[in-house]
Amino acid sequence: MQAGRGNVKPPLGVALEGDLAARIDAVLAVAMLNGFAAKMESRTIALCTSRSGLKTAQFVDVIAGFYAPRPVGGVANIGMAEAHGAGDDAPPLAATLALKNAEGGPRYTSNMKDLRDTADNAVLIRNILLAQVDQNAATVLAGPATGLVHLLYLFGSRPQIATKVKHLVVAIGAFPSGAAEASVAADAAAARTLFAEWPTPIVAVGSEVGAALPYPASSIEKDFAWSQAHPVVDAYRAFKPMPYDAPAPALAAALYAVHPDDGYFTTSEPGTISVLADGRTQFAPGANGKHRYLIADPAQKDRVTKMYTDMVSAQPVPRGGRGRGGDLE
Repeated sequence: MQAGRGNVKPPLGVALEGDLAARIDAVLAVAMLNGFAAKMESRTIALCTSRSGLKTAQFVDVIAGFYAPRPVGGVANIGMAEAHGAGDDAPPLAATLALKNAEGGPRYTSNMKDLRDTADNAVLIRNILLAQVDQNAATVLAGPATGLVHLLYLFGSRPQIATKVKHLVVAIGAFPSGAAEASVAADAAAARTLFAEWPTPIVAVGSEVGAALPYPASSIEKDFAWSQAHPVVDAYRAFKPMPYDAPAPALAAALYAVHPDDGYFTTSEPGTISVLADGRTQFAPGANGKHRYLIADPAQKDRVTKMYTDMVSAQPVPRGGRGRGGDLE
């Protein structure tokens, strides 16, 4: 929930929905939001997965618990899109959950026993937004748009989104035009609806930004020495043979969502993003458009990379009864 002290507005609340089973940059974005929370720059108000499957849900529960320890037996309030995606087909996450500690027991344990421990992601985000100060929330998408379109069609959600959400930042597509990107192609109809009907400004982060500003493998090798077992590090290693630098549009999206005015990126002129029949995205400039796309600035690459590595490798937020209610960070 949102809790301020006196008339002081709390940090921006960020709701993240991502395909953590298929996108390591979505996993990295969860860690980045922890880093922002540690610096009191944002709050993670909802954590949702685009894919329906027990292994995915259990991994999200593990990573949420790593950053915000829960009472014994408790589970995180995880949102999940209903019946979308590849079910339990999440090999990197299953491999991470199967790791053993030095004593031969599980390295990571989820308290989540079945999918009934999850919430529908659209309902979760809607309910969490109700508690936010007007224009003090942002939504980040790094996966298919199915769940956010479901949110649009919940009773009363559109005026609530317009009132509470400052902007939606989507790490999908390629801009100003390019090949069909996997998260759009997974549900092109939903992506088309999202761009056409979402009531707030949308900033898109295309695959070209992710390729220009990857997360460096060198950080995975050296920046997490403070933890003997880290689910983000182990998931990163499970996604692909090391070493590899991971294209990271979700990190750019999370960074822009929290710090849109700090000069890390440039943005396009206003316009409208459409989704073509084959899943490609296309941007048409127009003064009255509600959409923009991010542009990687080569002069800012070192600065962006340092922010990525500093925030992703940040330690969990100290817990101390700061009165944040339902926040996940």
